[in-house]
Amino acid sequence: MNSSEILQSSKKVLASLKREHPMLKPTLAILQAGSYDLVQEMNKKLAEEIGLHIIHIWLPEDSSEDEIVGEILKLNDDPTVHGLALHLPENAYSSKILNALKPEKDVDGVSAVNLGQLVYGDVYDCLPYPTASAVIELLENIADRSIDGKKVLLVGTAAPLAASLQCLLQRKGAMVMSCQWKTQQLQSKLHQADVMVIGSIKPEEIPISWIKPGTTIVNCSHDVLSGKLCYGHQDVKYGDLAAEEALVSLAVAIRMQNMIKTTERWIRSQQYRKWNLHCLTLHPLSPVPSDIEISRAQSPKAVDVLAKEIGLLADEIEIYGQTKAKVHLSLLERLKDQPDGKYILVAGITPTPLGEGKSTVTIGLVQALTAHLDINSFACLRQPSQGPTFGVKGGAAGGGYAQVIPMEEFNLHLTGDIHAITAANNLLAAAIDARILHESTQSDKALYSRLVPVVDGVRKFSTIQLARLKRLGISKTDPGTLTEEEISKFVRLDIDPSTITWQRVLDTNDRFLRKITVGQANTEKGFIRQAQFDIAVASEIMAILALTTSLADMKDRLGKMVVANDKNGQPVTAEDLGVTGALAVLMKDAIKPTLMQTLEGTPVFVHAGPFANIAHGNSSVLADKIALKLVGEEGFVVTEAGFGADIGMEKFFNIKCRTSGLIPNVVVLVATIRALKMHGGGPSVTAGAPLKKEYTEENLQLVADGCCNLQKQIQIAQLFGVPVVVALNVFKTDSHAEIDLVCEIAKHSGAFDAVPCKHWSAGGKGAVELAQAVRKAANQKNNFRFLYNLELPIVEKIRIIAQKVYGAQDIELSPTAQIQIDHYSRQGFGNLPVCMAKTHLSLSHQPERKGVPTGFILPISDVRASIGAGFIYPLVGTMSTMPGLPTRPSRSKFRFLKIETATSLFPVIGDESEFEVCLLDASGRISRKP
Repeated sequence: MNSSEILQSSKKVLASLKREHPMLKPTLAILQAGSYDLVQEMNKKLAEEIGLHIIHIWLPEDSSEDEIVGEILKLNDDPTVHGLALHLPENAYSSKILNALKPEKDVDGVSAVNLGQLVYGDVYDCLPYPTASAVIELLENIADRSIDGKKVLLVGTAAPLAASLQCLLQRKGAMVMSCQWKTQQLQSKLHQADVMVIGSIKPEEIPISWIKPGTTIVNCSHDVLSGKLCYGHQDVKYGDLAAEEALVSLAVAIRMQNMIKTTERWIRSQQYRKWNLHCLTLHPLSPVPSDIEISRAQSPKAVDVLAKEIGLLADEIEIYGQTKAKVHLSLLERLKDQPDGKYILVAGITPTPLGEGKSTVTIGLVQALTAHLDINSFACLRQPSQGPTFGVKGGAAGGGYAQVIPMEEFNLHLTGDIHAITAANNLLAAAIDARILHESTQSDKALYSRLVPVVDGVRKFSTIQLARLKRLGISKTDPGTLTEEEISKFVRLDIDPSTITWQRVLDTNDRFLRKITVGQANTEKGFIRQAQFDIAVASEIMAILALTTSLADMKDRLGKMVVANDKNGQPVTAEDLGVTGALAVLMKDAIKPTLMQTLEGTPVFVHAGPFANIAHGNSSVLADKIALKLVGEEGFVVTEAGFGADIGMEKFFNIKCRTSGLIPNVVVLVATIRALKMHGGGPSVTAGAPLKKEYTEENLQLVADGCCNLQKQIQIAQLFGVPVVVALNVFKTDSHAEIDLVCEIAKHSGAFDAVPCKHWSAGGKGAVELAQAVRKAANQKNNFRFLYNLELPIVEKIRIIAQKVYGAQDIELSPTAQIQIDHYSRQGFGNLPVCMAKTHLSLSHQPERKGVPTGFILPISDVRASIGAGFIYPLVGTMSTMPGLPTRPSRSKFRFLKIETATSLFPVIGDESEFEVCLLDASGRISRKP
């Protein structure tokens, strides 16, 4: 084919691609060091002719290797650039520069990966060097000539031209020789050659007589794509059909053809990829070892390997160590046309203080689906707070043979999201107190000068300040035109300290920070007020992280957070304080879900961790949305709601689903014989204390009586029109009769199915029956509906939840709660959903009332608002937002590990035994017991 035929073919292919993908804008970037030349003009002309967009980056001819590599890396990372070509001085084509090219964008095929594919015969996966392809085309177009059997001599050619030519010519049947002009046996080689490809200028001392008469000579000296054609010595004659002009146009046309192929590959890379997941093998032991021993015994896959197996692109992950990675939100745009998978919610009955294993069921279920039924599945879990981890509850990685690994990395710090929340929260708290101090000690003029300073002789409003002016009804944009009254309105927030609702946070159970006094230093000039610390996961920023749908949405929500009222009773927001941008920057990485894996190597997203009793208690909307795209239409995403169905599940449906627009297919309701016996009248269950004999011996009556709570939770799920599968988390002390009784009662009470689960002791294999039941239930008709209309008054929404979900006779508002409801309604917040802050240990407000309490009046002591998160939260009775450490944190499972390179000791998650010394290797991984 000649250059015009290649261009016409490329033009048709590109037009077809653009019809299929209307937003497609294929872009070729050419990085050049040195002056502009005619070849570059030809590149631009031919690109425009076929419909390609081209951008040109010029660097000085003497640019260093590192400067060129730096520009290449920028273009590699630019998502708008689909192809990249280099035009550099001949001596600049170092291996470092060529291998800096991303193989997927290398349109000239000069990177080691592309050349390697060509050498090993992967002609369909590589793009041959355009000049080399042009030489082959020219030689094949010579009349009555065939390359097959010809002796071709490459003289003075350098990689990548030489390597590409040698491979292509050999595939055509040619005998290829290669040498430099100063080779000792040059005369003999020249005399043998039927075809010569010249890669550099012929020295004058080499006589033309050495060249066999009739030899076809193709001049590529210094490579046509560089634009630096050298026509050699005057006594070397070139055939018309191999003229340099034809070679140049053909090489550029082939480059454009390569660019179209690169674009086609890019389109394919953006499409959904079938999973190629290699699960890890489990070898369960009996008796079951401690959680940390099980976690340590399994070797997790490298997280980049896992990411590739589930269809993530290399530039969609940021790796944290060997086993964790952040996933970019850009995936949602790439897979926007991919249908979602099935959406499963794991909830539970009213739990004992020990918890009933929702996380364990969630992990066991995905291990069963993927490792044993070969169905794509993803678990989406909350990040555990260090408060419970080092308090009563312990970690949240699951347990037994249904865990997220490595469990110590899951439970401790993870990728720092909670620390980012703490930093952002406390920055805002500091800004509130600082603003009150500055306003109380400065005049309007002084405040204005500091808020809108003169920079380089010019005073300008920032974007956030212009937005504040607009909210104040001031349309002026020139700082010099504001009146004194307008300046006063602009600079003074007039925060009423008694109305401040924004507290500082810490991710530690520290009961002595429940009430503090701030501002006692002399430098604060007498501005002293009482405040408090909350646990970090109680911050509204955590709720925002869990509910946000994009970076822009998060920034908008952060700006809307109401931190106090002014002295006129109007809300003061983070946007008014001018810190929205700073908060968003602190949260820019936290917004990305963290990828980990289960013991059987199936994928897990860990993201956000709001408590369910004082917030909405669900993992993030973003993690769910990304997972639903990745699993494919037939796959499953399993997420968990905190505490019982009356709390976490209700909030999942009424708050999270409203925000996400997602509709769950099945609710998996977790129950245990232990919890049912408690609800049937069994003795109190206390964390850290041995269970009474009623819980370790068969007692069918207690179980039957306690199933009332299970039946009530099934009814709550049915209020939302979603099928329910009961997962009975089996303990070794449970009898067959007790298990059969619970499953029978659950089915008679409206559950689609009820199955015993043994994933704790057997891994995914022990939850296969549950996985099969969930799969069948997901195909049932779904009549999902919300519990209440948002337009209802706040009081009515509270009453509906209290009566229909908790079973209360009615609600009782304290005077404070009524005042707050009236206040929020006047401020325009009445149409927000309601997030009840209530004990998780009972359907009622009284933790000691088990089973299904009735006839009670639900007391609403106060009502607060998380405007950025988007809900009103009534406080039922007294709710603490800062837990305290118990006398003995028995379930937090402290262990001490010795770092081999240091003498210090520190605690991590272990088993029921209090202390044990283990070793860490140099990378910080637990290596072995001493």
